Amino acid sequence: MSMPETIPYNPGSLPFVTRWAARAAVTVARMLARCRPDRVRWVMGRLHRGARPAGTAQALAAHRAVTTASLYCAGREGCLPRSIAVALLCRARGTWPTWCVGVRRLPPFAAHAWVQVDGEPVGEEFPADYFRLLYSVG
Repeated sequence: MSMPETIPYNPGSLPFVTRWAARAAVTVARMLARCRPDRVRWVMGRLHRGARPAGTAQALAAHRAVTTASLYCAGREGCLPRSIAVALLCRARGTWPTWCVGVRRLPPFAAHAWVQVDGEPVGEEFPADYFRLLYSVG
């Protein structure tokens, strides 16, 4: 059974520089998401070095920019490139949220990637304990 899903999409609502920075982060994230998981983890581990921890407001602003600039990242199946793009956008601003990959705790099995700040997922509709963390960077 399919479920209709409406995704708000208004990239014109973002400032020009933010819109293009988000689109660049999404482009790099989509390329990186096609790599092997160990390669993604290695790259993300290298990128987070030297960055300050991101605050909730910074990570949420990056999340909104990414989901506003990219329909693919705003959808349910775009969690991996979305989380990578949010982390990259934060890194471009000198900060880094904790980038996480995990699985759903209850059946059916589903993998998920997200960013979190101080143990709380940013921009996610699920509570913090809904997914079991496999690994994180940050």
